[in-house]
Amino acid sequence: MSEVISKPLGAEGMIRMEGVHKWYGQFHVLKDINLNVRQGERIVLCGPSGSGKSTTIRCLNRLEEHQQGRIIVDGTELTSDLKQIETIRREVGMVFQHFNLFPHLTILQNCTLAPMWVRKMPKRKAEEIAMHYLERVRIPEQAHKFPGQLSGGQQQRVAIARALCMKPKIMLFDEPTSALDPEMVKEVLDTMVGLAEEGMTMLCVTHEMGFARTVANRVIFMDKGEIVEQAAPNDFFDNPQSDRTKLFLSQILH
Repeated sequence: MSEVISKPLGAEGMIRMEGVHKWYGQFHVLKDINLNVRQGERIVLCGPSGSGKSTTIRCLNRLEEHQQGRIIVDGTELTSDLKQIETIRREVGMVFQHFNLFPHLTILQNCTLAPMWVRKMPKRKAEEIAMHYLERVRIPEQAHKFPGQLSGGQQQRVAIARALCMKPKIMLFDEPTSALDPEMVKEVLDTMVGLAEEGMTMLCVTHEMGFARTVANRVIFMDKGEIVEQAAPNDFFDNPQSDRTKLFLSQILH
C-alpha cells in the first residue's frame, strides 16, 4: 500500500480521516483509511465497483457511520453528536448518482428549500442564488418546471446547482456525470473546474478517467476497501506503482 500524503493539514486542512474502518455486518468495507485533504484540493477517487469509494465520501457527512477511527471536517470531529453532524452537513454539499430531487417541487423550489430553511436565507436572496447556479449549469429556463418534466441529464445538473446553493465549503460528487448525455459532461466539468479555481474543496468518485485527468490534482485508487495508491494525475496514469492499479488502468483505459 502506498503512503498516505503526510503533510500537516495546518490552517488550510479541510478533511482528515485517521484509521477509519467500517463494516456492513461481517463485510469489512473500509480498512484503515487515512486521508488528508487540503483546502482547494480536487480529489478523484477511482477503483473497481465495491471498492469503498462511495462509502468513503458518504462517511464524510455521516450518511454512513464509521465504526473505528477519526473523521475531522473543517475543524469539527464527526461523532454521533447531532449538532456536530448538522454543522458539518451545512458546510458539505453532495451530488449523488441519483438525483434525489423533490418531485412535487419546481426546480427553483428544490434549489431554494435548504438555503431558506437551514441557512434562514430570505426567499428573494435564495431565488437569486438559485438562478445564478441554474445559469451556471445552463438550465435557467427549467426553473419553473417539475423534475419529472426534465431529462435525466437535466435533473443531475439541477442536483449540482441545488448543492451549490447552500454555499458549501466542500463538495462531494458520487459519479456526477453518470446520468449525463456525452455533450453535457464538459459543461459539468467546466463548472467544477470553475469551483476549484474559486477555492472549492472537492472529492469526486468517478469511473471517467478523462475526467480525473482534467479535474483532479490528486487521484486516489481504492480496491477492496483500501487506499492502494495516490498521486498527481500525470504520475498516476503514466507511472502507476501498484500491480492492482496497473491492472485497473489496463482494464478501464483499453
